[in-house]
Amino acid sequence: MQTPWKEYQDQNQQRFLEEMLELLRIPSVSAKSEHKDDMRKCAELVKQRLLDSGCNKAEVMETAGYPVVYGEKLIDPSKPTVLVYGHYDVQPAEPLELWHSGPFDPVIKDGKVYARGSADDKGQFYMHVKALEMMVKTNSLETNIKFLIEGEEEVGSPNLGKFVGDNKELLKADVILISDSSMLSMENPSLDVGVRGLSYIEIEVTGANRDLHSGTYGGGVANPITILSKMIASLHDENNHITIPGFYDDVVEATPEERELMGRAPFNEKEYKDELGVKELWGENGYTTNERTGIRPTIEVNGIWGGYTGEGAKTVLPSKATAKISARLVPNQSSPNITEKLLNHLRSIAPPSVSVHAFEHHGGEPYMTPINSKGYQAASKAVQTTFGKVPIPVRGGGSIPICSILERELGTKIIFMGFGLDSDNLHSPNEKYGLENYYKGIETIPYFHKFFAQS
Repeated sequence: MQTPWKEYQDQNQQRFLEEMLELLRIPSVSAKSEHKDDMRKCAELVKQRLLDSGCNKAEVMETAGYPVVYGEKLIDPSKPTVLVYGHYDVQPAEPLELWHSGPFDPVIKDGKVYARGSADDKGQFYMHVKALEMMVKTNSLETNIKFLIEGEEEVGSPNLGKFVGDNKELLKADVILISDSSMLSMENPSLDVGVRGLSYIEIEVTGANRDLHSGTYGGGVANPITILSKMIASLHDENNHITIPGFYDDVVEATPEERELMGRAPFNEKEYKDELGVKELWGENGYTTNERTGIRPTIEVNGIWGGYTGEGAKTVLPSKATAKISARLVPNQSSPNITEKLLNHLRSIAPPSVSVHAFEHHGGEPYMTPINSKGYQAASKAVQTTFGKVPIPVRGGGSIPICSILERELGTKIIFMGFGLDSDNLHSPNEKYGLENYYKGIETIPYFHKFFAQS
């Protein structure tokens, strides 16, 4: 349908794209200290774009880590206030050799922008910046808008909690709106009603005090890679059920009604497998793929290494083996509790032939939002208006660590309104974001503000 903002969007469509591409060219990788200057450069550009798009105030605000960008457009204290959260930092691009084009040299191919951060989260938070511009320029803004764009989401938001606690009045709002998630498809739009929590650890297994000759010592000294592999393999049973004692104790099981609602979401198993290049799917017995990736907790090995990995052969019995392991959590699991269980379990199952050093990296809590809230209803109505279909409520499989902290500190519910797709290669080589998704998001977001103001 023709929207009140569509004419302005059509006239400025190319500029909206070029501005997003400019953001994508900045390698704002928060995990790597070598990009410290890039992080600052990106924050300053976000600030300027907020001012250019209609904010009457925008500033780069310091934290103990990378800065936060805050902006606001306040029109009337009697009107509701929407706080938009996003992040300008991105994941590391490695392995670089698997990219079809430069991760920070955006390429448009088949209607999609290929670049690190295109879908997570620069392209998605920038939709809100351009939506603000459209509403300001067409004199149709019906809410106050605040922006909280952080630079440490990809490393667990270690400093944002304190920032939010110290700036409660500045960030005060009636609802928090986040576009850092995906929908089922453009043909079958959906809205996330929750995200999973996260527990992220690292474990190092040490055998001998040095690398050894595998012929001289093999069979007489424990191989840390073998031991670590066995420890990791033991974390799941034959039904792919997690074996850590007490892991499921606090899990709130999805109701039959919620599982039935999730079952309505279209899912083509063959297309899913073909797109991923796998012959069979894998997961906890008794649950569908959508349930395994949304309502069930999981444990995954994110990286594992040890010994000789260079070119050619080196017959070595390594001294150390290391793995990074993450658990995705569901209500009412607690990140500190699960982290403790995971660390203690791994330490307890290690044989005396090796020593174990295990520690936490970061974590975050699961979050759910009610579908009967004013915010969710406004989002649902907005999506229905531009897509022509009522969005399906689903649980997202990813994690946004700051969600529970935002609600706790600000007393405000969060609405997830993502326009990405699961196939956008988040955190992987060749990350992409559809131009159709980007423009559809810009078109849809003003309706959220309109309907929320009317609720």
